[in-house]
Amino acid sequence: MLEKLRVRWNLKTTWDVWVVLFIFSITGSSTVFIRKPIFAYLDITSETAVWIKVALWIAIIFPSYQMLLLFYGFIFRQWTFVWTFEKKVLSRFGIHIK
Repeated sequence: MLEKLRVRWNLKTTWDVWVVLFIFSITGSSTVFIRKPIFAYLDITSETAVWIKVALWIAIIFPSYQMLLLFYGFIFRQWTFVWTFEKKVLSRFGIHIK
């Protein structure tokens, strides 16, 4: 399975696959970690309407995830992979970066 990911993601070694998987996991964990204080500051609770939570998630948390992904990709020396991945994700939202 790791070999398939290595080929699909165009990475050099299986170790790079592990590093990328680690980057995705800590990015997701970090996003959840920062969501709590942001939502607390904005007084978003379980009683808040779902549409407000979704709108704030899209407006605040989604971009935070993208920035953290780039940050961790840089720190763990996988910038090329992460930047290419980001451009693919953003292009799906109509944002095209060269």
